[in-house]
Amino acid sequence: MTDSALAPWVIAPVILPAMAAALILLVMRHRLTLSRVASLGVCAALLVMGVVLTGHAATGAVESYALGDWSAPFGIVLVLDRLSAMMLLLTAVVAMGVMIYAIATGLDRKGWHFHPLFQFQLLGLNGAFLTGDLFNLFVFFEVLLIASYGLMLHGQGAARLKAGVQYVIVNLAGSTLFLVAVGMLYGVTGTLNMADMALRVAAAPEGDQALIKAASLLLIAVFALKAALVPLHFWLPRTYASTSGAVAALFAIMTKVGAYSIIRVTTLIFGDDAQASAWAPADWMLPAALITIALGFFGVLAAKGLRDLAAFAVVGSMGTLLSAVAVFQPDAMSAALYYTVHSTLAAAALFLIVDLIAVRRGEYGDAVNVGPRFQDVEKLSGLFFLAAIAMVGLPPLSGFIGKLLILDGVRDAPGGYWIWAIILITTVIGILGFARAGSQIFWKSASVDGDCHAGQVHGGAAAMGAAAGFLILLAAATVLAGPLAAYTTATAEQLFQPDAYIGIIEPSPPPRQP
Repeated sequence: MTDSALAPWVIAPVILPAMAAALILLVMRHRLTLSRVASLGVCAALLVMGVVLTGHAATGAVESYALGDWSAPFGIVLVLDRLSAMMLLLTAVVAMGVMIYAIATGLDRKGWHFHPLFQFQLLGLNGAFLTGDLFNLFVFFEVLLIASYGLMLHGQGAARLKAGVQYVIVNLAGSTLFLVAVGMLYGVTGTLNMADMALRVAAAPEGDQALIKAASLLLIAVFALKAALVPLHFWLPRTYASTSGAVAALFAIMTKVGAYSIIRVTTLIFGDDAQASAWAPADWMLPAALITIALGFFGVLAAKGLRDLAAFAVVGSMGTLLSAVAVFQPDAMSAALYYTVHSTLAAAALFLIVDLIAVRRGEYGDAVNVGPRFQDVEKLSGLFFLAAIAMVGLPPLSGFIGKLLILDGVRDAPGGYWIWAIILITTVIGILGFARAGSQIFWKSASVDGDCHAGQVHGGAAAMGAAAGFLILLAAATVLAGPLAAYTTATAEQLFQPDAYIGIIEPSPPPRQP
């Protein structure tokens, strides 16, 4: 554990949702009001912690917490640096908005386990962003899988069950490959601590290089599955489109766990010093990311429902993010991190707005077709317009700045012209897709007589306020683009100079060679 007074607080974002989940499950499960108060309290506390920890990490300090006071590399450590702090804060922001929306719309009334599952999901997310140990990254991935499966099915429905089975099977296969990759790396290096593994990979003999490279490629492939990178993307559209709007909005941060893991493991373990495994995923990751962008935005253009449109927009945004990551250069990485913040907030806003529209359209639901007017159509048309320009990356919101930063960051990179071409072309395709959906649902529907009979709509002002809140944050990310970009630039520099992260451990002796 580092000597800083803030070091013990590194574990707080993990322990707080874990304790809250157990307390709600055992004591408050049938007391909805208490469960709501507890969940909102935890989300608020995590938000405050995220602000404090991010402010501390902005100084460049790297803090660690050794569980059980067993120091690394022998014990399990949680590590806070600029990247993990940023992701903690982003998770807390999304969680707060989604929780307000879920309570306002009564989604949490549809089952007794929504709030415990929500807290377990936060436990998995925060743990994945903080852990400094590969095996515990696997453990937190499994916590995510179990909690997200329960949340996805919350509210029931045949479509959700079918998509849920596919989601679980795909992710269980990914978990199996994760264990295989971790086992291979442990067999060669004799450690699971990521900082210690970085030292051992750099010092590994030539005879171990092929096995290390094979393990690194397998490990990155697992993370690519979590990040929905082509050809491992197929689970995401159906999963996100089939679940409730609030859960899909929370899942907007879940795909970022895959991107985070690619960034963390590659820059720390498989960077310049990794010999044959240096930047192992670079050769195939950029083409895959470019195809992901194209597939995502063509899916937006072809979508027959708003939920499908939002899900494919997430696929396209993940491709955009990973195309910048795949360059593995500081400027492009900084742009990717800025775009990570933007795309997460934009996706969360879009899913909530789509859900508000679908509920109010009654039997027409989220179908992209002409129908009668519906309640709050004027307000929702404005929110949908803002969410659309955010997702495709048009001014004045932060997506425009994010894409400009990416294009500037990859300008001199190998294959940069392909990134320019694909991003610019798919932006136009995305505009057409969102314009088609908006014109059908809002413009052409204005001339249709009658009104949709959606019945009683709950939580109008609060739910709409939660969705609008994400758009306000996007506007803030535009106004504060300078400070935010400065933070992501410093984060990228820290990632490509990992000495401070590696310095949290006392190097252990390398494994004996037979």
